[in-house]
Amino acid sequence: MILPRLFILMLLSALLHSSAYSALPKSSVAKGKVAARYDRDYTLQATILGYFGADGKRNPVLQARKGETVRIKIVNGEAMTHDIVLEKLGLKSRVLVEKGDTASIVFKAAQSDIYFCSIPGHRQAGMVGKFEVVEGAITKEVTVAGQAVKKNGKVLNLNFEKGNLQDWTAAGDAFTQPLISQDPSPVHEKDMNINKSGKYFVTSGGTKNYKQTGTLTSVPFTVTQPFAAFKVSGGALQDTRVELVRADNNEVFFQITGTGRATLQPVVVDLTPVLNKEIFIRLVDNETGISTIPYIGDDRWAHINFDDFQFYPTRPTFTNELKPSDIIILPPLDPVVHSGLSGAEAAKSMTTKNGFSVKLAASEPEIIRPISFTIDARGRLWVAEAHTYPVRAPEGQGRDRVLIFEDTDGDGTLDKRTVFMEGLNLISAIEVGMGGVWLGSAPHLLFIPVDKSGDKPTGPPQILLDGWGINDTHEILNNFRWGPDGWLYGTHGVFTHSNVGAPGTPDDQRTKLNAGVWRYHPTTKKFELFAEGTSNPWGIDWNDYGHSFVTVCVIPHMFHVVQGARYLRQAGKHFNPYTYNDIKESGDHVHWVGDRGPHAGNFRSNSKGGGHAHAGAMIYLGSEKWPQQYRNKIYMNNIHGSRVNVDQLNRKGSGYSVSHDEDFLLTNDTWSQWLNFRYDPSGSVFAIDWYDKNQCHSPNPDVHQKTMGRIFKISHETDKWVQVDLAKASGMDLVKHHLNQNEWYVRTARLVLQERGPNKKVHKALKKILYNNPDVTRKLRALWTLHVTKGLSEKEMLQLLNHENEYIRSWAIQLMAEDKELSEVALKQFAEMAKKDNSALVRLYLASAMQRVAPEKRWETLAGLMHHAEDKDDHNLPLMLWYAFEPIVPMDMNRAMEMAQQAKVSAILNYTIQRVGAIKSGASVKLLQDLQQRVEKMEHSHQNHEILAIIKKELQPK
Repeated sequence: MILPRLFILMLLSALLHSSAYSALPKSSVAKGKVAARYDRDYTLQATILGYFGADGKRNPVLQARKGETVRIKIVNGEAMTHDIVLEKLGLKSRVLVEKGDTASIVFKAAQSDIYFCSIPGHRQAGMVGKFEVVEGAITKEVTVAGQAVKKNGKVLNLNFEKGNLQDWTAAGDAFTQPLISQDPSPVHEKDMNINKSGKYFVTSGGTKNYKQTGTLTSVPFTVTQPFAAFKVSGGALQDTRVELVRADNNEVFFQITGTGRATLQPVVVDLTPVLNKEIFIRLVDNETGISTIPYIGDDRWAHINFDDFQFYPTRPTFTNELKPSDIIILPPLDPVVHSGLSGAEAAKSMTTKNGFSVKLAASEPEIIRPISFTIDARGRLWVAEAHTYPVRAPEGQGRDRVLIFEDTDGDGTLDKRTVFMEGLNLISAIEVGMGGVWLGSAPHLLFIPVDKSGDKPTGPPQILLDGWGINDTHEILNNFRWGPDGWLYGTHGVFTHSNVGAPGTPDDQRTKLNAGVWRYHPTTKKFELFAEGTSNPWGIDWNDYGHSFVTVCVIPHMFHVVQGARYLRQAGKHFNPYTYNDIKESGDHVHWVGDRGPHAGNFRSNSKGGGHAHAGAMIYLGSEKWPQQYRNKIYMNNIHGSRVNVDQLNRKGSGYSVSHDEDFLLTNDTWSQWLNFRYDPSGSVFAIDWYDKNQCHSPNPDVHQKTMGRIFKISHETDKWVQVDLAKASGMDLVKHHLNQNEWYVRTARLVLQERGPNKKVHKALKKILYNNPDVTRKLRALWTLHVTKGLSEKEMLQLLNHENEYIRSWAIQLMAEDKELSEVALKQFAEMAKKDNSALVRLYLASAMQRVAPEKRWETLAGLMHHAEDKDDHNLPLMLWYAFEPIVPMDMNRAMEMAQQAKVSAILNYTIQRVGAIKSGASVKLLQDLQQRVEKMEHSHQNHEILAIIKKELQPK
């Protein structure tokens, strides 16, 4: 019997919770029950924005004296899963599922620790705080007393304790019945703690009457003290706020909103600039909270709560003070007006650029739940339907299938549909070529051979690789694409943990991966982790120079992917503990509002690009007749933004800086979920749409739609339909296609030639392009195809290392290092290039290639690369050098330290000191001590002080 996943999670959490009590002294446990008394007893409300104390403080510092018994109780503040974990002690509560559920951990305070939520992504979203073990008494801080505000010798009613609105003027209907004397408040949910001062506070409607709007304005009064404080709560929205206004010119000199919570928190204002001037208070609520997005409910936080304005002679101190910098103020909801449309209506409702149109190519019931697709050599679409998602079915019970769609008459409709295979399980990706169909079907990478007709399997699926994880089934292996080097590439998310190898491979010989880009060679059967990091990449593509880019979710969305690189991670640690730092995003922007986790900006990020969730990646290199501003840019769907974002790729240093461009298309439909794009032989773009009211992954199958799906075709007015079959083209015709302006022909021709194998006539024609064509992108096309068809000798590759163009030199480096076996001649030439080559791009490829060379053969090339002072602030090179250098440090510490000290890339020495310190041997300690003595005798500088600080830290007992 297979237990439901939720039950298993609850059972596991309960077991983990019960184990926490083993940390208590025996005297604290009796008959399985924790003693009723605790020295410190904390209760926190758990939400995705953080843990909140009763006073409204977010992620408060929890304190106890050493040896005290502590209970931390959490209450679920929303209908999401949460728990609480102590990092060092290893205690974990049971998982909360429903709103109002409670759980706790009980322990003896022995050391300071970190508490956090272990649900994937929640710690990163802000659910993390400190627990401190302190010496001495723990006392509550007392602040200076406030003073009531007076006018003409009379105390003003700025705390509403008179039980009316005397000294205030209301406009609109939000403040018609604003005074509340109860806590819980009758206009807020009963589980909300208001924390009012005195008997009354004022609200513009609470969470029950949030639709009301209006203002409440105080009488003017003179500022007689340098500071003031008041309490505020309610919506973190631009139109629900407290304003302090100068009476003489109506200038708003201070304003603040709530945080999206009910608990009133104190706000301190410096009034020094307006001392002795008249001001007034204005409470503003111009936000109705009414959602224009059918998928999103009304915003009940469209109100403001206020209480207890007082003057202070000195700055008051509050442990739960709210500062404007603590709040991400959200704009109104994005104006997305449609949902639940038919396929035809959805196409008509989209907003396109001038000259472009969208046509419904296919829709339900012909296509349902399309999760991945590709285009074959005949221009046909191969589409994977994911009926099994989000839970893998028992073996033999899979319901996924692969369909082939074709437009037979050029009207834009995919009028022919063929079922290629059914009964597949948890399909997440598809690619065709090299004799068959390649499928992601975690825990497997599958290959299905195809007959000569090109649309029927000749046998059952073959398992090429296994060990792919299914921890989080929207982060499994996805988005297969053929790279220019002939490898099958794919992406993989951070919260799924895989240990990949051919069936039968021992665990210690497998490749571990979570977030990153991987590749598999179709003929050598080699599998590699190409680059590590990011979050949940769901799209990869290459530009004209063969440089790859991935689009990701939650963290900044754009990464230029370099072989061997380690990138910023949404969660978890890099597999190599000596990484020390990782390469950050290539994008100079994000597509969401605010910085308190991306989720807060969803559906309110129209001005930035729509939200954090990206799917698909397409660098458009299709029809040359498309206006130039649409070519060589990367396109991605923004799911929460209901639009297609566009980014501009700009060369900078060894890599790229990626900037925001105008959105290409608005779907104007909240159910729209385009997962990927591909351009076809005509230059038009096909997009698959997993059309679903629910825009977020859930392991509950009932949350996701089961009957809908669409394929759209986006065309420019210059696009002309063509019928092709490159699988039947001659070798020379396929070579000619390498000069086609439409990259579809180039990539497809390369794949067909790779499948056919070496051909001397083809090689001769390709070399003519490589050596004689004036366009470097055409030279690269020929180089890649010569490589995948084994058309270049080592002698010819060595000559390319001296090519005048940096792109040719850099790609020659990568291709020569592909099999990790470099000749001594090649290594010698690499070392010379490391010293003399003036291209940062070439030096980047050399640093990458060194990771594929036996460590003992890296010294000379890395020494040359480290002497380029111009690379010390490069986006990629310092860390790529370190990733290649780190494995050789323990081989010869003295030589490594000497090289690091001579390096012009300063970061190398800092990392080398840390790596030597991690060896923890007598020799490593002495090496650091000797270095410390030498540096102490040098002149004072910031760099030397930094080096001494690192050495001191490494020499401290651990």
